[in-house]
Amino acid sequence: MTAVLPQVDRGREQQPRPRPARRYPLSKLDNKVSPYLFVAPFFVLFGAIGLFPLLYTAYVSLFDWEVGADDPAFIGLDNYRTLVEDAQFWQALFNTFSIFVLSSAPQIVVAVLIAALLNENLRARTGWRMGVLLPYVASLVALTIIFGNLFGPQYGLVNTVLSAVGIPPIDWQASTFGSHVAIASMVNWRWTGYNSLIVLAAMQAIPREVHEAALVDGAGPLRRFFSITLPMLKPTLIFVIVTSTIGGLQIFTEPKLYEPSGGSGGGAEHQYQTVVLYLYQTAFQGLDLGYASSIAWVLFLIIIAVAGLNFLITRRAVR
Repeated sequence: MTAVLPQVDRGREQQPRPRPARRYPLSKLDNKVSPYLFVAPFFVLFGAIGLFPLLYTAYVSLFDWEVGADDPAFIGLDNYRTLVEDAQFWQALFNTFSIFVLSSAPQIVVAVLIAALLNENLRARTGWRMGVLLPYVASLVALTIIFGNLFGPQYGLVNTVLSAVGIPPIDWQASTFGSHVAIASMVNWRWTGYNSLIVLAAMQAIPREVHEAALVDGAGPLRRFFSITLPMLKPTLIFVIVTSTIGGLQIFTEPKLYEPSGGSGGGAEHQYQTVVLYLYQTAFQGLDLGYASSIAWVLFLIIIAVAGLNFLITRRAVR
């Protein structure tokens, strides 16, 4: 019995094997260089409009540099020594921190509570979520005019309510603490909804299985909120607190527009003049660019220090 040998396709057998693709030096260079080219525009823009002005401001702060000066005199650290002895700067720094504390702390707490409410099964949830963002998109000038009328010393709605409950009216512009409360109220009204949506997005990213497991174990709503939700919101809370710190210590527009005359003095006795307002007054009204640059650099270092401190406190507190 003869064995049947398989038929071999000689045409296919004679076909040459495909050669591996050559890796040309240009393709290797492209793989190494192209990622840097993709991210280069950011660093170019950051260097042009971020890093260079920052370093140039430090350079200007070492000179007695006034607007229009052709040959400013080098004075070293004299601007910083003058700044340490400047009583108006320390008052502006106190006003800045006072407004920052009155605005940022309640703002973050209320933002978390609003986010927790919006995370529930509400009717017309999209409408509610859009509604909390309306103060953020509203005109800041219009917002300042409205709050200026609400906190008016004579016919303001706030004083009318206070008089109705037996509290004497407050001059919200002449009083230091009263003006800080009024300005902080504007900041809270504008930014609370914005921060609540950021926190809401983080809440919705928490796995539902974690809450279901805690519910099976008998955990109530408050226990789940403090033991599951808040610890898992830690990265978002750090982000919100740091950004609120940076924005709160640079507050400018609200106190600028809160003054009826629109000046940058922050009231007759500078009772609500912030550091940025004082910087603006020094640079563009006093025309002393060297001294204003020293104010800017001191504020920059203070913001870095306070933001870093808030980062460490939040990192340890929320676990």
